[in-house]
Amino acid sequence: MRGKTVLVTGANTGIGLETAAALAGMGADVVITARDPAKGSAAVTEIRRRHPDAKVDAMELDLSRLDDVRAFAKSFADSHDRLDVLVNNAGLMLGERSETDDGYETTFQVNHLGPFLLTNLLLPMLNASAPARIVNVASTAHRGGKLDFEDLQSERGYAGMRVYAMTKLCNILFTRELARRLEGSGLTANSLHPGTVRTGFGQDGDAKGFMKVGLALIRPFILSPAGGAKTTVHLASSPDVEGKTGEYYARSRPSRPTRTAQDDEAARRLWEVSTQLVGLDS
Repeated sequence: MRGKTVLVTGANTGIGLETAAALAGMGADVVITARDPAKGSAAVTEIRRRHPDAKVDAMELDLSRLDDVRAFAKSFADSHDRLDVLVNNAGLMLGERSETDDGYETTFQVNHLGPFLLTNLLLPMLNASAPARIVNVASTAHRGGKLDFEDLQSERGYAGMRVYAMTKLCNILFTRELARRLEGSGLTANSLHPGTVRTGFGQDGDAKGFMKVGLALIRPFILSPAGGAKTTVHLASSPDVEGKTGEYYARSRPSRPTRTAQDDEAARRLWEVSTQLVGLDS
């Protein structure tokens, strides 16, 4: 990965941090993002502790603010001359419905609309660096997701896990349509399930009562964050996936998502709706 520039969103902890550390250890110039600058700085210190020669920096990015995404994309383009790999890793799950300053349901914006806008804004840099890769961290949770185009903002009812599953379905559909649009460009786009991972993810969201007890019981049997990062690192760096695009991976191998996640008409419609919501030309 020497000579390649990699951007990993939400990399101040968990899978994102391990992904960034692994790629930095392989020689890539890594930029991580975090909403909290102090946490971003701490992550950079940790990566450099593991890899003293690592080329790694942190930039502030809040996907819950679309203007912040636009400002970040401009700042990144102004300060870097290439982008070889974009890893859309950041995400959240909330126990109660809330809305962003942009007026969208928070989980939907952070997990889908924000990465959708960021990817589109960075496409010129990725194209200029081709062959380049886009890696979207989805989840097997998409199997419980249903896409209701009449209620993308979950105004008719909200359950944190159900909405999270819907946004992970969006990640896969977005990846499929993106890959179709990028065909022949030298850019690839793939999504993945990282595995069930021991992180703090969801602890402040839906993990309450019996669910928190369940997580405690299975904790010894699930992956470490480093184990969860393996498929992301594989898609970002392995020559084995050079030129492969539009796929969904698990355990570093192609996997079959649900039939709903393979609905190309829904993928096209989601793209069109998303461009309208974030103010892009379709």
